[in-house]
Amino acid sequence: MQVTCLRENLSRGLANISRAVAARATLPVTQNVLLEGDNGQLKLTATNTEISISTWIGAQIEGEGSVTVPARMFNDFVNSLPGQTVQIGFQTDPVGVEITCDKFAATINGIAAEEFPPIPVVEGGASVTIPADAFRGALERVVFAAATDDSRPVLTGVKVELAGDEFTLAAADGFRLAVESGKLGASVSEEVGVIVPAKTLAEVERLLGDGSSSVELTLDASGRSAKFRLETSEVVTSLVQGTFPDYEKLIPTSHGTKATIDLSSMVQATRAASIFARDGSGIIRVIVNPGSDGEAGSVKIISRAEEVGSNENELDASVEGEESKVAFNSKFLMDVLNVMSGDDVDIETTTPSSPGVFRSAKHEGYTHVVMPMFVQW
Repeated sequence: MQVTCLRENLSRGLANISRAVAARATLPVTQNVLLEGDNGQLKLTATNTEISISTWIGAQIEGEGSVTVPARMFNDFVNSLPGQTVQIGFQTDPVGVEITCDKFAATINGIAAEEFPPIPVVEGGASVTIPADAFRGALERVVFAAATDDSRPVLTGVKVELAGDEFTLAAADGFRLAVESGKLGASVSEEVGVIVPAKTLAEVERLLGDGSSSVELTLDASGRSAKFRLETSEVVTSLVQGTFPDYEKLIPTSHGTKATIDLSSMVQATRAASIFARDGSGIIRVIVNPGSDGEAGSVKIISRAEEVGSNENELDASVEGEESKVAFNSKFLMDVLNVMSGDDVDIETTTPSSPGVFRSAKHEGYTHVVMPMFVQW
């Protein structure tokens, strides 16, 4: 088979599938990329057996064939080429490809396509379409809150729930919880709940930068795998098995104090406080003052570095309720503020030992809960 395509498109396609290439593998072929013709396009596929990513790029294709070649070498060489058009010839003896671009040429040996692990067929379960913008925004605000260590495997995933015409994403790591709901493209006939690996959803979020207008999510009948179909890419992943915590019980149903603060000012004050918090166990104290005698309310952001110094930043705020004090981990506080947008952020608190709840009028369906740190006041 002979393939001719634009070097820029090939390079972008290889970047799309690169995260699914196995870094260390007992099966050498999983460190390769599978190249094959598919309805007049060049299909690139990589898998580490837990997640598989395929992407399609426009190409002129003569003949039929498929081959796998080392992904890293192939990607690095394509990115080093000077011209705009790349020709790829598939070879059978030895198995591999011959690449030419202007006056550059190379031969890369590979492994027969028949040895590439088969990609699971996902069908028989629920299938829904989700608007790409809403899904990408929800992923950005939820996925980072999932756990990164494997001590509780279910927490390394994101709970995906489908009910009626809504989807809900929830992630937690034991110290914080992020939940967002949004609208589906169409209603589902029955409620569905699965746990998708957070790493998979991070890849879907990255791929959604290709300009897709929607994402098609398909589950298999056994509930063990899922497929995300975008405009030019497809992600197939195994699902996390287990029972996700009842996250709704972790969200406080009431609060004693609510402060509405300018978001950009809050980010700036927290970033400054984080510098001192680095040497102070990562602690940032937040004191909400409702004001008195007609004065406006305020929020103080305080941090201390033992034997070095301290930092106190005061912000104007609209405050409902009583004075409150609570301490947060500086990283968790910065993480939630950095994914929010809009003019203001709402912080709901009750006691120093109660979680803080972060919301924003810009993101109606979003709730973020951060557990407090216990400090001496």
